[in-house]
Amino acid sequence: MEPSAGISKQDIRERIWDYMESENLADFPRPVHHRIPNFKGASRAAEHFPRLQAFRAARTIKVNPDAPQKGARFFVLDSKKTLLVPTPRLRTGLFNKITPPPGATKDVLRKCATSQGVRSYSTPVGLESRLLVDLVVVGSVAVSEKGWRIGKGEGYADLEYAMMVSMGAASQATPVVTIVHDCQVVDIPEALLEDHDLTVDYILTPTRVIATGCARPKPAGIIWSKISCEMMRQMPVLRSLRCREEQAGKDVTLRDGHRPLPRVQAALSPGRSPCDPPRPELGSVPSDTVYVGNLPRDARVSELKRALGALGVAPLRLTWQGAQHRAFLRYQDPAAAQHAVSCLQGFRLGANTVRVSLARQQTAGDPAGGRTGGPHPDRCSAGAAP
Repeated sequence: MEPSAGISKQDIRERIWDYMESENLADFPRPVHHRIPNFKGASRAAEHFPRLQAFRAARTIKVNPDAPQKGARFFVLDSKKTLLVPTPRLRTGLFNKITPPPGATKDVLRKCATSQGVRSYSTPVGLESRLLVDLVVVGSVAVSEKGWRIGKGEGYADLEYAMMVSMGAASQATPVVTIVHDCQVVDIPEALLEDHDLTVDYILTPTRVIATGCARPKPAGIIWSKISCEMMRQMPVLRSLRCREEQAGKDVTLRDGHRPLPRVQAALSPGRSPCDPPRPELGSVPSDTVYVGNLPRDARVSELKRALGALGVAPLRLTWQGAQHRAFLRYQDPAAAQHAVSCLQGFRLGANTVRVSLARQQTAGDPAGGRTGGPHPDRCSAGAAP
């Protein structure tokens, strides 16, 4: 199982996946290829978790939703600590907080720790919540005793940690734990590591606890040059963090070479990048109101409010027009409204991708015949309602 020189991360992944399949070392789901393996003995490995000093000292713990971390999630809930679980593929935010029902028994807590329980007992945690994560648990395909880690290749654990650092929820001092089968502990050439790769401080297996003493720095924040426009489109929370860092004066140039344009230039430029926020209609009055359309028929205002809070773009006032499948969001000023439009591009509520644009203020002479001051979708904005 020890890798030889000149191999890649994917070579190591394939060797471990093949070995676990050939030796029947995994439980459902099978095959383990392209997954964080749900290895046999995961519950025994998780029993080491509450014995760690880092666990005992922690109040808020983030645990990945993978099957082999189910035991870790249970111990967090059973110890009455705050459990945070990343949202699937970061599509609707960064974290969900798992809140068991009052008086939950251990059996109920075990259900809350399953993937179904995570869906049933979770509430979104917004970027504005100022949470502080004391301990992080991630899955791995391979890990070395030095703390080098290889995931399944999609980079979510690395990105989640970088996002936590960017929003001030984690730091270099935040310990990272991984739970794996003994066969997943292998030598990993340090040359394979990149600056965005997350390292681990503790490795828990069914037979031992390894304190890696890893001194290699963890990600110091989001490396925007590794983020693509497609990733921005799929992850609204990533767009919200980018807006924050752009406003703070940081370089947020994407992997595709896209640089954010100044707001005024973005509003007037005919050759707008697909990652830029929609521009307001030329000649219209700057609006502090955002139009949200194409809402699902069964959508509830509470769902939209929770989602907006999770994305860090909660409005001052929300006008709900459910019968028309739309809503209007009022913000403090036009700049805040434009920020919300940028962060909500590609946002999904239920099965629908909503339409988002600035709402323009109609004037008395408007040919559309609208009432003066009444909000309407800005038809020059991308995604506006027809």
